[in-house]
Amino acid sequence: MNEAFKIDRLDLRILAQLQKNGRITNVDLADAVGLSPSPCLIRVRRLEQAGYIAGYGAHLRLEKLGDTLTVFTEITLADHRREDFTRFEAAMREVDAVLECHLVSGGYDYLVRFITRSVTQYQEIIDELLERNLGIANYSSYIVIKSPFIKTYCPVERLFPSHR
Repeated sequence: MNEAFKIDRLDLRILAQLQKNGRITNVDLADAVGLSPSPCLIRVRRLEQAGYIAGYGAHLRLEKLGDTLTVFTEITLADHRREDFTRFEAAMREVDAVLECHLVSGGYDYLVRFITRSVTQYQEIIDELLERNLGIANYSSYIVIKSPFIKTYCPVERLFPSHR
């Protein structure tokens, strides 16, 4: 990774456009952010090399493939030593059904988002995690009934206005 550089408003515009459409052509991207194609491409490559862009991917419409179940799970660990958190997080990375795992403050330790085909499959995953002695003391599950919307991008230009 190259040395860090200062992000400016044009870089933020590029990032905002790319997260909304990773397949945008360089010409269209340059037009959208107010640059000519060559400088735009240089900036994109620089953002990639510096690690600001982690990758590109497709957003799938899973409902076209079949029914799925999203479950948010609050997990509390029995012990709170560094090695307990490390062991738990390493195990969660290996579970394909885990889409997100967040260490949080408050009444529990982790908020985890699972995606499965059914409640039965979710429970099988939880049972397996409990059998692995990962230090899970308690868990609470919240099944998603409906997701009116899910944003796949964040408002980088509003989050970082000092770069304008």
